Formats: sequence, C-alpha cells, structure tokens
Amino acid sequence: MSFSIKKISLSPTAKSVRTSGAKSTPPKRQQFAAFSHGLRGRWMKITGIVVGVIILLGIAAFFAIVVPARATYAIARETAQIGQEAVAAAKEQDLTVTSEKLNQLASKLEELEASYGKLSWTRPVPFIGGYYRDGEHGMTAAEEFVAAGKIALESVTPYADLLGFTEGDSAFVDQPADQRIETAVATFDKITPNIGKIAEHLRVAKEAIDQIEPGRYPSKVGDRAVRAPIAEAQTTASEAIAFFLNAQPLLEQLPSLMGEPEPKRYLVLFQNDKELRATGGFITAYALFQIDKGKLIVEKSEDIYVLDEQQVKRIAAPEEILKYHKGVFYANLRDSNISPDFYDSMQQFEALLKNVSNPPKYDGIVAVDTHVLVEAMRVLDGEVFVPEYNTNFSIQPDERCDGCPQVVYELEEFADRPVGHVREERKDILGRLLLNLMKKALGVSPGQYWGPLTQTFIKELNEKHILVYMKEPEGQAAFETLNFAGRIADYDGDYLHINDTNFAGAKSNMFVKHYIRQEIEVANDGTVTKTLTIDYKNPSPPSNCSLLGGGLCLNGLLRNWLRIYVPKGSKLVEFTGADQEGIESTTTEDLEKTVFEGFLTVRPEGSSQVIVKYELPFKMDDSYRLLIQKQPGTEGHEYTMVINGKEKEVFNLITDREVLYKL
Repeated sequence: MSFSIKKISLSPTAKSVRTSGAKSTPPKRQQFAAFSHGLRGRWMKITGIVVGVIILLGIAAFFAIVVPARATYAIARETAQIGQEAVAAAKEQDLTVTSEKLNQLASKLEELEASYGKLSWTRPVPFIGGYYRDGEHGMTAAEEFVAAGKIALESVTPYADLLGFTEGDSAFVDQPADQRIETAVATFDKITPNIGKIAEHLRVAKEAIDQIEPGRYPSKVGDRAVRAPIAEAQTTASEAIAFFLNAQPLLEQLPSLMGEPEPKRYLVLFQNDKELRATGGFITAYALFQIDKGKLIVEKSEDIYVLDEQQVKRIAAPEEILKYHKGVFYANLRDSNISPDFYDSMQQFEALLKNVSNPPKYDGIVAVDTHVLVEAMRVLDGEVFVPEYNTNFSIQPDERCDGCPQVVYELEEFADRPVGHVREERKDILGRLLLNLMKKALGVSPGQYWGPLTQTFIKELNEKHILVYMKEPEGQAAFETLNFAGRIADYDGDYLHINDTNFAGAKSNMFVKHYIRQEIEVANDGTVTKTLTIDYKNPSPPSNCSLLGGGLCLNGLLRNWLRIYVPKGSKLVEFTGADQEGIESTTTEDLEKTVFEGFLTVRPEGSSQVIVKYELPFKMDDSYRLLIQKQPGTEGHEYTMVINGKEKEVFNLITDREVLYKL
C-alpha cells in the first residue's frame, strides 16, 4: 500500500480545486454550526466517559474505603467503650472487673486491627496515608497499654486488700494490718522486676503516641471538636507515661525506704503554712519515726523550740534574718528554712542540728504542712480522737478562724495561746495526733482507707504540701526526678517563682489572698518585656493580739519578705510597692536565677500591691514558653496571663505549671 501527500496551498490567493460533481462550499455560518455540533457531541461523549469513571471510582472507593472504614469505626467505638469501662473499674479499685475488661479490650483490639488492615493500601497514598499511620500508632499504644495493665494487675493482686483494692486473692488477708504491711514490704522485691517490664511497654506506647500528628486534623467537623481532643489525649497519655517512667527508680527503692531489710528513721518536720516561710511554713514541731519492714513507730515528738534550746552555743543569725526578722539575732532551727530550695534549706537545718546536744539520727527528712493533715483526716471520715488530751479533732469549718478546719484552729490554740504556766503537752500534740491517725488507718481493713490515703499522699507530694530530703544520693535523685523534693528547677524558657516569707505576722497567711497578673509583651524582634503585678488582700478583721487580752492572735499585720525568681540575666525596668519599713528593694542572684527582692506589709482588712517590670535576657521566636514554680505551703494563688494585650487564661496555681502560647 502506498501513500501520497497532496500539497495544499494556504495562500489566500489560491483557487479552490473542485472535482466533478462536488457540492458547492456552504456558507461560513453553516460551517461553524457543523463544527460546533461535532464538538458538542465529542464533549458529551468525553463527559459521559469521565462521569462514568467517577461513578466507577466512587463505587470502588465505597467498597475499598467506606465500607471497611464504617466497619472499622464501629469496632473502634466498641473498643473505646470497653477501654473506658476498664479505666472506670481501675478507679473503683475493682481488680476483678478491671482484669475482665482488659481481656475484652485485648480481644477487641485484635478485631480492630484486622478490620483496619483492610485499609492498609492507603498507607503510601499522599495525604490519606498520614491518617492511616496515625491509626496504626494509636492501636500500637493501646496494645502496649493493655500489656502493661495486665502485668500490673498480676503484680498487685496478691496485695489487693492491703492496697485498698477489692476482690483480690490476698494470701494474708486474715492477718492483722501491721503484719500484712510487713509481709508486703518483705515480698515487694518480687514485684520489682515487673516494674521494668511495665516501663518497657509504656516506653513503646509513648513512642507511638508521640508520632501522632494532631495538626493534620481539622479544628472541627460540624459542631464537634476534633483536633483539640486528639492533642489533649496525646498530652495526657504522654504525661502519665512519663510520670511512671520517672517513678521507676523510686518504686524500685521502696523496700529499702520502707525498712527492708534494715529499719529506717525519718525526721518529720511540721511546717505551719498559716505562717508562711520559704519552703512552706514556720517549722513548729518535729517527730522521729522508725519504719521497720513497713511498720511505723513514733520514737519522739517535740516542739521545735525544745530542740533549739539544746543548741550548745549561740550562732549569729544569717544576714537575711538580721535584715527582715525583727528582734532575732541568733540562728534557730525553726528559722533555718530560708532558701526556696528545700534541699538547700535542709542543708542549713542540718548544719545547725550539729550544734545540738545528742541530735536525732535519721535517714531522711519529710516536711508536711496543715493541708496534709486535713486531707488525711478527710479520708479517715473527717475526725480523729486523741485520748491523751481528751480532744476530738475534725475538719469541720470553725468560725473562730474564718471557717478554717477545726483541727487547724486547735493546733494553733495548743501552740500559741498565751497561758500563765508551762504547757508541757504542747511539745507532743502533733506526734500524738499523727499516731492516732495511723492507729485509725491500721485498725480496720486496709481496703477501707489505704487506697484513698495513698492517692491523697501522692496528690500532696505533687502539690508540694509534702517535701522530701534524703541523705542517700540515690533516694534523693529518685524524689527529685518526680519533683517531690522542692527543688528550684533549671529551665530553658521563661521562668517565674514568687516566694513570700512571713516574718512576725501571726498566722495571717490563713486570711491573705494573692492575685498575680503577668502582662507579656513580645516585640517584632522577639524581645520580651514583662510587667508582673502582685496584689495581696486581707479581707478579714484583726484578731485581739494583745498579751493582756489572752486571745489567740491569728490575723495580725503581715510583714512579708518577697523574692521573685526570674531567668538569670533579666534586666529590671521598674520595681514599686516592695520598699516598705525603710527597706529598699534590691536585685540579687540566687540558685542560678536573678532575684527581685523587697519587703511589704499587709494589714487586716487591707491590701498591698507590687509591680515589677523587667526584660528577659533572651528572645522568643514563634512561641512563648514559661515554667511557673509554686511555693510550697500555698493552696492556689490566682494567675492571669496576658500576651500582647490579649488575655490568654486565668488559673489557680496548685502545682508547678508549664505554659506554651503560640505567637
């Protein structure tokens, strides 16, 4: 077959070549109409093909994605429900139901994984694949949680009754409570290896959770929030896992801390937070406890003044005491907690204790305040009877101290009301009270009180109402890792710690409220200027503080030494309101921080305000990070955060808090 190409002239002068019998050329309008009709026909055919392809793809997608996704979603909802039931059973401390739910959850997760696998072909698909991988990470974390939960249940079941759980198969449930404690502590080493196994499962879970990207999800779908709950769940799970991993060293040392195999002694210092000092309160009394395989024995309990009177020689008071504490010229154990860092304060306490004849021997120091006492009594039905003084202590509000718990008022009454004779009973009221609290807790089935008491003590540690100082480095490091040691922290962002010390202000911290406002201005170049406003308000009337009146002086003039710890190198711009009684405000350095220091007073039914303006020594880029460390002994000062004129949030500071704001 041969082909030939005929040359066609496109010249406008070329003449048309017509063959015999050919029709004449139609007019141009008719030519366009014919062309348009043909084009429309071809377009309709193309459109039809495209629509057909889309329909076929939709059908394929329905069966390949939608149908499996709907089935997977249904299983996921069932799985989530079982997970919530397992958590609820654990909170109720019911081991039997918790175990059943964990087994159901493990089975449901297998079903979910199989259903989810039908969508695995979407994994490499751009955009869609990210969502699929997030689902994989979520299921991996869930499986690791279940595995860790099962090991934990196996570990605690033998001690269920002792720990306050129900339906436990305890081998020593019929033994007296103190014997059960001894058995538990002596056999705790069997649990220790499981702590490492649990930690390993949780590490894998944390790695999986951290790979989920909440930012890829929309803020809302309809009226339902999507991104925020995912981010919140991710943060909560990650923090819980981190807490357990940090607690691992402490858990592994528990037998030793509880007196197994050798007894341990702990010096308990009672800090009266109603007379606030740097580490939580005025040191008013102490008790010496021995722990032998978990059994508690109170060896001694005295007023701190008794210990101070046993100092061999008088030592000059430190500069801070001479400057701010009127009429005090010598160093006392009761005033030794001047540093906001509990470790540093206890170092000072121990230095003075060496000057005491026959000082107590101990392995660690535990400081507690009135909040711990009240919360422990709340668990123990709200009251405890102390037969030695024929007194019933309770947590009921007492109008004599503006609604404070009755036990707090009674302790102040024993300690501070002026009388015409020596009150020998004052020296051991705290020890007797603590001893009778322990007797009440030990005198019933552990399941009634011990679980809630354990949770309460962990909460009190986290909120800095309990502080721990250990002589052994490993024990000290374990408590520091959990932030239970009252240390001033290193931090690579903005930092704030406000520390108040009541020097001769009766018990006025019972009545004074604190309001802190932080106004943060971030310039275009990242420079940060902060204005800190602190309002002190005492709305209550004054007490009768006259010695002749014989009344209990609770609410008097607060003489307050103020220290504000900020990042080292911060530049002061303005400092007003903290230069009263002729004491000028200063800028110093302490604990690797810059400190703005001053002095102020607050009268009953009065107020004072301090304003500090300063510039941070570094710049911020696209976000602002701040760590606020709470002063021990405080119950939640109100903080208001304002950035570049916009109020971000208002909260009560009940524990250390890190904040992060996008700029």
